[in-house]
Amino acid sequence: MISVLVSKSDNYPIKGPKIKKALRDFFNKNGIVSDAEVSVSIVNEKKMKEISNKYLKDNKVHNVLSFTTEETKGSFVYPPDKIYLGDIILCYPMIVKESQMEGKLIEEKTLELLIHGGEHLLGRHHE
Repeated sequence: MISVLVSKSDNYPIKGPKIKKALRDFFNKNGIVSDAEVSVSIVNEKKMKEISNKYLKDNKVHNVLSFTTEETKGSFVYPPDKIYLGDIILCYPMIVKESQMEGKLIEEKTLELLIHGGEHLLGRHHE
């Protein structure tokens, strides 16, 4: 089973169960069926910029970032009995702005970016 850990830096109105289900379904459809774990953090712009500076050195606020265990260079301790897929970080204020610009519901944009982050954890990247 895929374990999805969700944390929020602020009291954003994001439903953890929907995030967990969307990611479990996505990874299952992509062949991840063994015990695995992924973390999702929903952060503000300040925190996203800190993470971006630390790992990308680009001083930008991104809508979503994802990191595999190799990319975080062992910054975390992972459970030995599970495959750790990585971390997905979503910037809620950016999601709100982009959903308004694109005429989408915030939940729809959140799930879109969540899956985008999942794609990166599976090694699928874009230019």
